[in-house]
Amino acid sequence: MEQQQPRGRGRARGRARGPPTGTGAVPRPGPQPSRPPQGAWATGAPTAGPSSAPPTHQVTSAWGPKAQVQQQHQIRAPAPQPQLMRQGRATFRATGDGRMPGAEPDIATALVGPGGDAALLHTGRGAMRGRRPLTDLATYYRTKPQAVQSKQGSYGRPIKLQSNYFQLLKMTNWCLYQSRVDFSPEEDRTPIRKKLLRTALKEILPVYVFDGTVLYASRRLSPDPFEIFVDSEVEGEKIRITIRTVGDLGDGDYHFLQFFNIIMRKCMGFLELQLVGRNFYDEKAKAVVPNWRMEVWPGYLTSIRQHEENILMCCEIINKFMRTDTVLHLLNECLQEDHAQHKRLFHSRVIGTIVLTDYNNRTYHIDDIDWNSTPLSTFKKNDGTSISYLQYFKERYSVNVTDKQQPMLVSRTKPREIRAGMPEIVYLVPELCRLTGLTAAQRANFQLMRALSEHTRVGPAARIDKLRKFSQRLRNNEKIMTELRTWDMQLAQDLIQFDARVLPNENIVYSGGNMYDAGDQANWTRDVRNKKQFTESSLEGWAIITPQRLKPAAERFAQSLHKCAQGMQWSIPTPSIFDLRDDRPGPYLEMLDNVIGKCNPSLILCVVSNNKADRYSAIKKKCCVDKAVPTQVVVGRSLESRDSMSIATKVAIQMNCKLGGAPWTLQIPISNIMIVGFDVCHDPQDKSKSYGALVASLDKQLTRYYSTTSAHSTGEEISNHFALNMIKACKVYQKHWGRLPEKILIYRDGVGDGQIPYIKEHEVENMKNALKKEFYGDNLRLCFIIVSKRINTRFFKGDQNPDPGTVVDSCVTLPERYDFFIVSQCVRQGTVAPTSYNIIEDNMGLSTDHLQRLTYKLTHMYFNWSGTVRVPAPCQYAHKLAFLVSQNLHRTPNPELDTLLYYL
Repeated sequence: MEQQQPRGRGRARGRARGPPTGTGAVPRPGPQPSRPPQGAWATGAPTAGPSSAPPTHQVTSAWGPKAQVQQQHQIRAPAPQPQLMRQGRATFRATGDGRMPGAEPDIATALVGPGGDAALLHTGRGAMRGRRPLTDLATYYRTKPQAVQSKQGSYGRPIKLQSNYFQLLKMTNWCLYQSRVDFSPEEDRTPIRKKLLRTALKEILPVYVFDGTVLYASRRLSPDPFEIFVDSEVEGEKIRITIRTVGDLGDGDYHFLQFFNIIMRKCMGFLELQLVGRNFYDEKAKAVVPNWRMEVWPGYLTSIRQHEENILMCCEIINKFMRTDTVLHLLNECLQEDHAQHKRLFHSRVIGTIVLTDYNNRTYHIDDIDWNSTPLSTFKKNDGTSISYLQYFKERYSVNVTDKQQPMLVSRTKPREIRAGMPEIVYLVPELCRLTGLTAAQRANFQLMRALSEHTRVGPAARIDKLRKFSQRLRNNEKIMTELRTWDMQLAQDLIQFDARVLPNENIVYSGGNMYDAGDQANWTRDVRNKKQFTESSLEGWAIITPQRLKPAAERFAQSLHKCAQGMQWSIPTPSIFDLRDDRPGPYLEMLDNVIGKCNPSLILCVVSNNKADRYSAIKKKCCVDKAVPTQVVVGRSLESRDSMSIATKVAIQMNCKLGGAPWTLQIPISNIMIVGFDVCHDPQDKSKSYGALVASLDKQLTRYYSTTSAHSTGEEISNHFALNMIKACKVYQKHWGRLPEKILIYRDGVGDGQIPYIKEHEVENMKNALKKEFYGDNLRLCFIIVSKRINTRFFKGDQNPDPGTVVDSCVTLPERYDFFIVSQCVRQGTVAPTSYNIIEDNMGLSTDHLQRLTYKLTHMYFNWSGTVRVPAPCQYAHKLAFLVSQNLHRTPNPELDTLLYYL
């Protein structure tokens, strides 16, 4: 079967947080203390100093604490309105007080995302204050079409499910004041900031919540801004703490949800968990994988938000892979492996990785290596004095650096963090940086992944038990219970239960209309071996290119292919076999040119000795860009596998698909509809470039597709190319059938919650305008669905996984969305993961039941697997194409292949 390189990991979303220094405060007399670096700041990094001007706006007064009224059952925050103020490009334009991009904001207020993490957001003159919303996260952006009255379907067998959510039974209804807290000199360690504030407010404000940036309290400090000085235990100097009120949250305010999340994060701290990046992990319960220098830290991820009828807390069991070696160990390994080329090796292995610095529990993305700098190099502090990195870490963090000649790592700060007052460049010491996550080579190591899966693959019964123990752990902790009682909060003890439905099994249709049940596990692998394929392609002449030592195995595999094809009543002729003495990329390219020039084969099967990426990319570039010949790449060990007949069956099906055939189809009751999948993958060679792939169906049976890709560097380019490629797809459909599709259904993958507003307001609108202008006028019938796989929701049927075809469209769905979940797969190990579908545009006229059933049907139509997949087939095809282009081709494929599934 097609052997593709392991999928690269994207950038970690964690960030090195640190609020800007306060403005509007009068500096203390005498020399100003230095502002410490993050890790260590580069000399000349732009910083925004304190302003001597008073605040440009006044904070309106608010109400004091109200009488405490207990609310029980069906606690509900007001649903967001259709038009919301949210983060976007306009956030960083010149503000009402004359600030320009990059300048330090007057005030920043924190909002909490799904994980309960605070995010800096500007407010200032002209911003909404008091009980009006300060802002709304894109996470809560309303996408539910106005015409939708009910989003619940009724088709299917009813069942009872549980989910990894706990209901919030009771919540505080006080009016809370929201204040910004600044420290001078700046302190970047959240635990120290909390300790300093606790010391300062011990007698003044005994009850409050502080997340490291924003303070929530039931009464307002006076005067405003409020200043207090405390002694720094670490630095032995006075620390000035400035507290400014930025707003208030009244009873029922939608922004109480962020407050609840902060309360829960505070409670997590009482469990003696370790904060790594943005999540909490239990270091005491870590599992050591000694042979691989790895540790697996179990942890918890919680998120409180408004769901359909109640406020619920999602709790998911997570794991963190912690490597016991440092970046310095990696450098020493490169020196031992190839002393002459150690810099090149180290550069290739460390650039783009995420490291963790234990001294401040922050993660950084490594962008470069400064071979001219060492820990003995110096940088200038804000007071103008110079200090070496070695001395700085010793004084600042009580950390000793032993290797004084190691190069320094460079991490470039993201633009939004620079706007928040962070330096442009952060220097890191390799010895103090722990490697995180897994490399591509480690992910391809079967033995390592099996060893890790023993600790991470949790079945539904064990997961339920862990969730209940977590709930019990919260209740048994007196500090947590005291904290919750202080704020009148109460969580349910057990997981939430609700009604769901299971769709009936689908019938797989083969040649001649013969239908067979897909089965309760939605897998028809046994049937496909001896069923005539739905449509067969013509394979008149084909070739095999193989290393000379693997030629006998290649000949036997060709015989196996012929035998398997006979079982499916398809004819595969004897191939022409060409052997190579050298299996480097160059000889493959020369042989491909010769074979294509002389034989003009319909398909070429390349046998390779291993999974080396350069060879695979060279073969694909030659046949998918320079030429237009479908190729199949098979690793040598697969030819000699004990399961070679099963592998041959899958390869035969792939060969048929790549030439235009289809192994099966389903009964699709809708005519003249074009179903589109779209996904985006980033180019690892050019971080500024991504590739978007669009795959559109061309027939009712969903067996023929038009595929195209476009390179882009901005969201605006994605929107423009998406619209243009949709016009191309419609033209191909029109050329094929002599008419345009009456309905267009689009599944859009690769969208984070923060991108949803832009997708709805720009990408969808651009596409609608382009299609109306080019073809449809006011008669466009379009449905646009955002597909999300990376979600934390899990479902349980008793202590088992739900059946394939399980649909959830109530209770845990969101009131501001027209959304549903589908469990489409059956997994043998671990807990099955559902897929979320968010319909943000729909005038196609299909009912909720029809959309849900059609979506589930489409998960059966991915021809690379004789079972269901997590997303609709056009979406999966789009991902395969985008991945191939971004990882291997790095350019647009040959248009002669646009109507073939050559990328399977």
